[in-house]
Amino acid sequence: MEQQSVDYGRKWYVMAAVAMGIFLATIDGSIVNIALPTLVRELDTEFAVVQWVVLAYLLIVTTLLLSMGRLGDIIGKKPVYSSGFIVFTLGSALCGLAPTVYWLIGFRVLQAIGAAMMMALGTAIVTEAFPPSERGKALGVMGSIVSIGIVTGPVLGGIILGALSWRWIFYVNLPIGILGILMVARFVPDLKPPGEQRFDFPGAFTLCVSLMALLLGLTLGQQAGLAETVTLALFAVWLFFLAIFLVIESRSSQPMIDLSLFQNRLFSINLLTGFITFVCIAGTFILMPFYLENVLGYDPRAVGLLLAIVPIAMGLTAPISGSLSDRLGTRPIAVAGLLVLLVGYYAVSTLSVGTTPLGYILRFLPIGVGMGIFNSPNNSAIMGSAPRAQLGVASGLLAETRTLGQIIGIAVLGALWASRVAHYLGNVPQGGATAAPAPTQVAALQDTFYAVVALIGLALLIGIWGLVQERRGQRMPEWAINPSQRQ
Repeated sequence: MEQQSVDYGRKWYVMAAVAMGIFLATIDGSIVNIALPTLVRELDTEFAVVQWVVLAYLLIVTTLLLSMGRLGDIIGKKPVYSSGFIVFTLGSALCGLAPTVYWLIGFRVLQAIGAAMMMALGTAIVTEAFPPSERGKALGVMGSIVSIGIVTGPVLGGIILGALSWRWIFYVNLPIGILGILMVARFVPDLKPPGEQRFDFPGAFTLCVSLMALLLGLTLGQQAGLAETVTLALFAVWLFFLAIFLVIESRSSQPMIDLSLFQNRLFSINLLTGFITFVCIAGTFILMPFYLENVLGYDPRAVGLLLAIVPIAMGLTAPISGSLSDRLGTRPIAVAGLLVLLVGYYAVSTLSVGTTPLGYILRFLPIGVGMGIFNSPNNSAIMGSAPRAQLGVASGLLAETRTLGQIIGIAVLGALWASRVAHYLGNVPQGGATAAPAPTQVAALQDTFYAVVALIGLALLIGIWGLVQERRGQRMPEWAINPSQRQ
């Protein structure tokens, strides 16, 4: 089916339907975090167990994203997305009914399967619904919805926990989920993909095993140490199955991921720079609550308000940036966003034991603005570089760089900060790095942000190189510019 068959007059209805799912998946990734202390008490368990309520969700989503993206390219994006909505909503209801923490973890796995189906294909559906000349604006609006979900999750969770049972953090999904399912059925077009496609089961299996080993290695490495035997063994399994996956994909006539996509340098650059930015921002926000509470002495409410600065700035900036990229081109705007990010992270590296609330806000505001400027055009360039038959995989890859970057950022930058605390003290403090004296924590934090500045500097150099290559004529393929050329 040709791209011209899409009714662009329904584009905002499609956006609204997809936004319901993206908002639910985003808010559910953060609303549960604030309930963990309550779950420990109410379900009579301990933190080492209850943290898997969050980790199981994150691991399953990240592992399945690419498989769900490919499945959408084969059987159609609407059926996979709508099925994901149903599974997620059902999982939410079961989570609210869970009698023990282990049942809750199991139902979170079911919920995560639905979330992966939605997150993998939401961007692809929106990309098809809007003309290429408005793609940046549309993905900018999507970025704002994600930011709203990030901000709303902890706030809504706090209100619910203060007035109702913890079970309502899951029940609140039900009316939104039911409405979203009806909207997807009514407004999202059922565009049929080319026939005679097969799902690459060997590729999907080896990729899932590889990703799961990597994620478990990073997760367990946060507790046991990244250099421990179990962690290193999991990393070895990751590399082994990744190598098998690449061999399978290179020989398959219908691979899970068409490796020729990465022959487009600009597509690869966009994925890499996006991945780096999510590593940095996730690592930043795993450390900031400890800094704000342990060093500056703020209460949880004030911490929540200060942490909201970045997603609010992102949400306000993303649609503007996306619209500008539609007119001026994606790469110059994305590079400008990386430059603003570099300034912001350098400013954050000057945090001290005496930083005021205004000082905190002024340092973190450029990070939110920079991410908002960068993300919309970068995402638009990625989706514009993929042929229509592979939009699901491209959307899955985009979501994968986001979630995988977050997990790696939390593990690696968290471990770096802890190691720098131990370096300054000469030993690991009793009670962990968060029990160290405030000046030591801040010194380690500054070192960690020097590493972040270096990473963003690398991303900026890669982005500039991509801009130069584009100016020399290595532009997106013709089918990325002219919809009639899509296959």
